[in-house]
Amino acid sequence: MIAVELRKLFRRPRTWVTIALLNALPVLVAVLIALTDLAPRPGEGPAFLSAVLTNGTLYPLAALAIVLPLFLPIAVALIAGDAVAGEAQAGTLRYLLVRPAGRTRLLVAKLVSVFAFVLVTVLVVAGVGYLVGQLLFDVQPLGGTALSGTVLTSRELAGRTVLAIGYVTFSMLGVAAFALFFSTLTDSPLAAMLGALAVLIASSLLFTLDAASAIAPYLPTRYWLAFVDLFRDPVLWRDVVRGLGLQAVYVGVLLAAAWANFATKDITS
Repeated sequence: MIAVELRKLFRRPRTWVTIALLNALPVLVAVLIALTDLAPRPGEGPAFLSAVLTNGTLYPLAALAIVLPLFLPIAVALIAGDAVAGEAQAGTLRYLLVRPAGRTRLLVAKLVSVFAFVLVTVLVVAGVGYLVGQLLFDVQPLGGTALSGTVLTSRELAGRTVLAIGYVTFSMLGVAAFALFFSTLTDSPLAAMLGALAVLIASSLLFTLDAASAIAPYLPTRYWLAFVDLFRDPVLWRDVVRGLGLQAVYVGVLLAAAWANFATKDITS
């Protein structure tokens, strides 16, 4: 069943259109920076964006920082919100459960397909960012500069980039868990997606309010950009570890809630 769900997901034109649109913004930003004088000053704008003028190898990280606050979560919520609710809306969910698969097995298959989408999407954004950085900006053969000012070797830069990709992927699993949970509550994929995005938008807004400082460390979007700390020398692990732990809690709780609801839900469509 997992193989069926993966084929279904990646054979849909919508999946690849979503990924293509997601990559359009970082490519557009790179072209504008390369052709104009619109690059932000050091320390301003998305992380790593000003640094790509001297080292295009850093553009995969800038691309992730550009899409992470809004566009990447929308893409993940769109796919995850459609996982169960889309089947219900199309009237195929009841027929899927007629087969000797079981609700738990179906939900696991949906979860694996959503995880695969998240991973592929983040890898494509980073890969396109790498190609764009190589084509439009200068590339330093010895590596890059850490945010603390020291020089990283090519191996160190590559290793930390891989860690950053993994961190962003895991962070987006929290978004997927919210959307998948809402997908088990409704027969509308749009409602599931909007429910997940409403939670994330509220989290981002609360993070800016001093009155919400007591709950700020527990907001789902709090540590999304902590991957930047992987490029300091030495690496600042505190927020990275906290971000991983927080997302693990959200993913575990929401997936358990999704399973509990789906396992006992009356399927009428």
